[in-house]
Amino acid sequence: MTGLRGLAWLLALQSIGELLARGLSLPLPGPVIGMILLLLALRWTPVREPVAACANFLLSHLSLLFVPVGVGVMTHLSLVSQYGVRILVVIVVSTLAGLGVTVLTMHLLAKPAAPAPEKEPHA
Repeated sequence: MTGLRGLAWLLALQSIGELLARGLSLPLPGPVIGMILLLLALRWTPVREPVAACANFLLSHLSLLFVPVGVGVMTHLSLVSQYGVRILVVIVVSTLAGLGVTVLTMHLLAKPAAPAPEKEPHA
């Protein structure tokens, strides 16, 4: 029952995100706003515990969530064979771009290390 409450929280926060995105014409998609709201709501125990139960359930059945993707790939195998190289290039380039941006962000946000104190030579 706790897992269902967690799923209800997830769906409610995503719906609120959608309403905010569409109602206020925000440049962010509704699910992203819902995730931000979820991040804020996870500080509250009545939200955190049911969402954790729901997340554990979904993670334990994660392999089942890949079945529709596999069926979609098999259904459109001709498109994959036609555009497969292009798709692979886009995936590799976007992954490298994401890694690069992450490295630059971490580099900019990291505090510079304090210089080590110089040791005096022993006489």
